[in-house]
Amino acid sequence: MAVRAIRGATQVDADDRDQILAATTELVTEVMTRNALTTDDVISVIFTATPDLAAEFPALAARKLGFHEVPLLCASEIGVPHALPRVIRLMAHVETDRPRSEVQHVYLRGAIALRLDIAQ
Repeated sequence: MAVRAIRGATQVDADDRDQILAATTELVTEVMTRNALTTDDVISVIFTATPDLAAEFPALAARKLGFHEVPLLCASEIGVPHALPRVIRLMAHVETDRPRSEVQHVYLRGAIALRLDIAQ
C-alpha cells in the first residue's frame, strides 16, 4: 500500500457559506469516487481557500460527509495578483494500491482552468 497525494480544486460564485459547503462537498465526493476511496483510506486533508473566501471553513463539508477521524486543516492561499478568485483547493493524503499514474486529480467548475493538463 502506497501513500499518495491527490489534488483538487473548485470555484464558487460568492463568499457564501452555503456555496462553500456545497462546492466542497461536491469536490470531496468526486475525489473519493474517482479514486475508489473510503474515509479509512484517507490519512489527512489540507484545504485552502483564496483570501476572498472567509464565510465558512471548507473542512466542515468533509466532516458532514463522515470524515470524523480524519485530520483536516484549513489555510488561506497567498493573495497572488491576477489569481483565479473564489477557489477552494484540497490536497488529500491517502493510502492506495493505485500507481501514481492512475491517481485522479479533480478540478471542477471554474477551477478547471487551473490545471487543463490533468482536469477530467
